Amino acid sequence: MGSMGGSRHLKAINAPRYWPILRKEYRWVVKSSPGPHPISRSLPLLILVRDVLGYAKTGKEARRLIAEGYFKIDGRVRRDYKFPVGVMDVIEIVGVDKYYRVIPVPTRVLGLIEISREEASFKLCRIENKTTVKNGHIQLNLHDGRNVLIRVNDPRNPVEDTYDTLGVLKLSIPVQQILDYVPLKEGVIAIVSGGRNVGRVGKIVSIHKGMRRYRSIVTLEDKQGNKFQTSLDYIFPIGVEKPLIKLPEGAW
Repeated sequence: MGSMGGSRHLKAINAPRYWPILRKEYRWVVKSSPGPHPISRSLPLLILVRDVLGYAKTGKEARRLIAEGYFKIDGRVRRDYKFPVGVMDVIEIVGVDKYYRVIPVPTRVLGLIEISREEASFKLCRIENKTTVKNGHIQLNLHDGRNVLIRVNDPRNPVEDTYDTLGVLKLSIPVQQILDYVPLKEGVIAIVSGGRNVGRVGKIVSIHKGMRRYRSIVTLEDKQGNKFQTSLDYIFPIGVEKPLIKLPEGAW
């Protein structure tokens, strides 16, 4: 993984383990360009088109389809075949009325689930950080690189600031209107985005805070009543009474 840093190239053997590529057949693999998701938690658009969706047999074919504007990510056409696609991104195949969401899945880490046109109109974004900007407004920094500005009328009493770090916004795409908010607290439904329990879904039972986010432990209970634990860093709230997004059958 250390070789993925400043180099413009990436050896297949050094690519993230979950990338569905033939490591022994090819020495080099396309490397994600800098973007909304880190290389360790995303797939380059070319690999998604060729190896996951199967719309092309070769990299050359995939690059041509991408350049011609057949793929939208979060409602915007992306023509960069290196564009990084990550958790909760919405993919639209232009012209064929097909929509997918990227979600964490067991073993493979990232997977696609086909969704409806209606569900493709929004995405979930986790709040990674929040800061106070000019005139006392609140800026929310989200997991996919977006920034959402919460305007407040009185900086001394910012009643509009009802959002906490690690909570999740339901945003319309591509216009970024806040449609709903899922706080991080006991009782909400969450999906695990990393670690050995990646892809598992459960209701948060307890949160034990540590010195750092990755040292904080969250206990969840799945649909069958089995309890499991993971790092707070991997918790992605997806609903209060029920999930806001479609999940694989049997996940919840």
